[in-house]
Amino acid sequence: MADALAGVKVTLDVRMIVPAQKHVRIFEEFEALQPGEAMVLINDHDPKPLRYQMQAERAGTFDWTYLEQGPSVWRVRLDRR
Repeated sequence: MADALAGVKVTLDVRMIVPAQKHVRIFEEFEALQPGEAMVLINDHDPKPLRYQMQAERAGTFDWTYLEQGPSVWRVRLDRR
């Protein structure tokens, strides 16, 4: 797991954030990353809708890697290209 966390600047646990604010907060944290930096997102469900939104709005600017896929905790590494 240590290698999976290399270059991670931020770990953002959105499980307690109001649903309407989750994507806003995630995009704020992602935009603060410099190319080559990464963040880990922690959620209580598969954040596929976020991935689709990022692909639509920020295609080519990120890499998405699942570190843990449920059933109760999902961890995704987002690398800024």
